[in-house]
Amino acid sequence: MKLKSLCEEVANITAVDDIKSIKALVARSYEWLETSFTLQPIDELVTGRAVFIDTLLQRLWSLYDLANIKGLALCAVGGYGRGHLQPYSDIDLLIVSKKALKRDVQEKVGQFITLLWDIKLDVGQSVRTIKETVKLAKDDISIATNLVESRMLSGCDQTFVEMWHAVNGKDTCWTSKAFFTAKYEEQKARHAKFNGTSYNLEPNIKENPGCLRDIQSIGWVAKKHFKEYDGKGLVGHGYFTKDELDELVECRMALWRIRFALHLVAGRSENRLLFDYQPEVAAMLGYGEDSKTAVEKMMRAFFRTVRRISELNQMLLQRFRYDMLNQTIQSRRAINDSFCLLDGNISPTHNNVFESPEDILSFLKLIADTRDVQGLDTNCIRQLRNARRRFQAAYYVERAECRRLIMELFKHPHFFDFAWNIMHQYGILQSYLPEWDHIVGMMQFDLFHAYTVDEHTHRLVKHVNHYFQPDNTDFPRCGRIVRNFDKPELIYIAAIFHDIAKGRNGDHSTLGAKDVAIFCEAHDIHKSDAELIAWLVENHLLMSVVAQRRDIYDPDVVNDFATAVRSHTHLNLLYILTLADIRATNDNLWNDWKASLLKELYSMTQKALDNGLQCGVTMRDRVDSHKSKALELLATTALDAERIETLWSRFEDDYFARFKPEQISWHTQEILAFENQHEPGEMLIKTNNDLAKGGTELLLYGDDRPALFAQIASVLDSRNCSIHDAHIAVTRDDHVFDSILILENDGSRIEGESRLRSIEKAIAEQLLKPGRQHNNTRKLSRQHKHLDVPVKVRFYSSQDDATLIELEALDAPGILAKVGHAFVDCNLTLKLAKIATIGERAEDVFIVSNEHGKALTQEEQTTLKKRILFKLDQLEDINIP
Repeated sequence: MKLKSLCEEVANITAVDDIKSIKALVARSYEWLETSFTLQPIDELVTGRAVFIDTLLQRLWSLYDLANIKGLALCAVGGYGRGHLQPYSDIDLLIVSKKALKRDVQEKVGQFITLLWDIKLDVGQSVRTIKETVKLAKDDISIATNLVESRMLSGCDQTFVEMWHAVNGKDTCWTSKAFFTAKYEEQKARHAKFNGTSYNLEPNIKENPGCLRDIQSIGWVAKKHFKEYDGKGLVGHGYFTKDELDELVECRMALWRIRFALHLVAGRSENRLLFDYQPEVAAMLGYGEDSKTAVEKMMRAFFRTVRRISELNQMLLQRFRYDMLNQTIQSRRAINDSFCLLDGNISPTHNNVFESPEDILSFLKLIADTRDVQGLDTNCIRQLRNARRRFQAAYYVERAECRRLIMELFKHPHFFDFAWNIMHQYGILQSYLPEWDHIVGMMQFDLFHAYTVDEHTHRLVKHVNHYFQPDNTDFPRCGRIVRNFDKPELIYIAAIFHDIAKGRNGDHSTLGAKDVAIFCEAHDIHKSDAELIAWLVENHLLMSVVAQRRDIYDPDVVNDFATAVRSHTHLNLLYILTLADIRATNDNLWNDWKASLLKELYSMTQKALDNGLQCGVTMRDRVDSHKSKALELLATTALDAERIETLWSRFEDDYFARFKPEQISWHTQEILAFENQHEPGEMLIKTNNDLAKGGTELLLYGDDRPALFAQIASVLDSRNCSIHDAHIAVTRDDHVFDSILILENDGSRIEGESRLRSIEKAIAEQLLKPGRQHNNTRKLSRQHKHLDVPVKVRFYSSQDDATLIELEALDAPGILAKVGHAFVDCNLTLKLAKIATIGERAEDVFIVSNEHGKALTQEEQTTLKKRILFKLDQLEDINIP
């Protein structure tokens, strides 16, 4: 089937009431688009779809006897007005008249629009007079933009021309200056919605920075100002070179192909390249059938395309800003023989400032030296892009002078302020280092990482740099550490290399450490410094893992960590790197809870190192200190000292090491008040939003009962709360004491007394229910359903009286309740749970004892693993290998 034959079929439509035949014709047009996708150039399909819709609408408009009505015009606007239509894009129409429509014409227009809906076209339509159109265009930049690209389809030519000139003519609704300013601010706001980066793992092909909207913004401004409807006009006006125009068209074609395939895969208008669609889209685009490899190739090509578009967009809009706003250079200052500063933008003074890779690196040093550089002007961007391509034959690292210059940059106190952004944005580090080139645009197939590997690393480096700034008031400890370290370049190099080996076969931390060792040797970094950097790269995950997945109040855990860290310098730099890494991974990942865990581990390790790795001494001091301070707080209450001492004697020492004095005081008051007046079988259930580390503490105390943790977990899950830490203890007189730290599912603190009271009430009601009844109402998210996370259960010796269990699985609703029931089935006592949700993955740690209060035997471990897998197999979407 060809476009010509489809249009011929349209001409054969003789009756508007033959909806079935018209719908069948529309369906055949979609079949043509799908079968032609791999056979025809994408621009022919995108324009061909518009031609088919033109032909269809013109025919139907004529059959309703609307084509010859005086003063009435059918117009295409927006993307359809440009003559471009993706398979399921909206068909935006304006039906414009000189005067208000008569009743009979209104009815025909209504029937026309209804028919378009009936034949399943996604139509967006407006019916207005010229006067109404002009008024709305004056008030709304979106309407004015749509009308810039309006196109006559059928009807009264005079009406269309009059409307077009009223809206788009000289000195009408929007002047070129006002229009440009509005579109420029609109683009900045749109970019901000995506955190200023194109490197999101589920990008919006239309709206993301560097995507189709950025190309369209150039076109809108050119059409409004120059009345140029072909990009060649911009070449003629000197804004573009022909090569740059060809590049922009090539990039647009690449995005059109992705968007076209995305529409066909989704079966509707969809601009978000979601995980759900990526494998099928990649296959349609010819990247292969191995979904992960195909997606990786597609996304890498996509990210490199949008970088090119961003550069071209920035070049043009900067020129437009001066020309359309009638601006002149307000300030000009020579920097050296090759560069000057024009209104804060660095600009070349001649046409060949980058004759070698060394010139590019020297240029970055010049930016670092010149603190008031705010950006690159159009000519500078153009020369930098051209030079980058000229020097592609080899990586800069192979040149001795480049190696000297890169180290000079890394040691520069201001390089990472702005020049680092330029190095990343314009692919200079990619040209310097082959390992970095490997990670540019690399996907990370999970919900934990929000960005590509290179963008994540760029952001990590910027977080490290923030710690050096005088206005860093939010991370004072980090500020003190970096200001007291005399070789900041070591931190930066470790940051740059920490994930550089991702995507290769093997442990990326180990491989990265080898890469950075080679880098250090090639760049004449002292051996001891090189060893420190390599250690940081190899161990960059260590502190995060220990803090979030181990019991940091266990002296053995702290001792093992302190032994691995070895020195205060290693600890300080690892702390810096860990904080920056977590914060750069996902904008929603950092919270008070993670901050408190890292702070606690850092402080206890510091003291252990001070004590010569005598962690028992560190913990004993902590216990005594916490008891003493808690007694001071309780001295202001009416509680009897003997009752306090009796209660405390029921708890093990690790309780006093684990909780702050303020928490111990609160626990003591609540438990003693409860013991004075509780009913038989009743349990104390209290929440506190002020004392716990980074979240809400849920306190439970009373007679022990089976499946308590499972029931609590099910209630919290149904209430959209998440457990992050749980200390489960049975006192020496057989009472259960549970302290559970909870947060909202998005990681924020639970706010509001009514919300806290409702959680307490829900738990109390759940505990009254017999057996294992519980209710899970949380649904698995759309993204989770498309990610494969096999269940893994691992056992580790913890102490003689307990075993540590690591569980990895998809974070499905009800998972903690199922695991809790598995413990009960195997007659095990849960002592501690650390719950970590890493994107789509539940990575949980449990410490349990058997019925004899001992660590699990090999047989008991095998039985428990089978039971956990059996329980989780009952949950939907859990992948049991």
